[in-house]
Amino acid sequence: MSEYTVKDLTPETWEGFAALAGKHNGVWGGCWCLTFHPEDKPGTFDGNRDLKQHLVEVGVAHAALVYDGETCVGWCEYGTPAQLPRIYYRKQVETPSDALPDHRITCFFVDRDHRRRGVSALALRGALDLIAEAGGGLVESYPQETAPGEKVNASFLFNGTRRLFEQAGFTYVRPAGKRHCVMRLRVVPRA
Repeated sequence: MSEYTVKDLTPETWEGFAALAGKHNGVWGGCWCLTFHPEDKPGTFDGNRDLKQHLVEVGVAHAALVYDGETCVGWCEYGTPAQLPRIYYRKQVETPSDALPDHRITCFFVDRDHRRRGVSALALRGALDLIAEAGGGLVESYPQETAPGEKVNASFLFNGTRRLFEQAGFTYVRPAGKRHCVMRLRVVPRA
């Protein structure tokens, strides 16, 4: 097994992120991991790429990037609700009885050559570490519910699985949509 490392998505690590996204045709139909951001996607490969790069440069697009040596092989996107407001199942997620979380985890992606090797779990741990370094707080995500042993196409697991989040210490809150749920974890700030 390779020695994976985790790095923050910054202008300095942009090229690694861009190489991975580009290798996979911009990911999820060319979205460049823009789906949950408030800005409208330009709708073209280059336009989406340029917008994502701009959001990284101005510090409003965040991800924990997993590297195998010098090659980025996966990521976990996170940000504040203001940075990532376009979530699925909004009516079931943002209820009047709940305050908004401090951070959301909205998207995972793993290179097809590195799947089923723990990259998503490492990316999630990396995102939680980066959130802790940024002041911590309540973190929320909306993973898919899967039955034990159920095989699901990776394109449907863009937000990981409930089991992945349970293993990271998240607590189940309630269902969201047909096959997703709300999960939360309070992350302690790290000085």
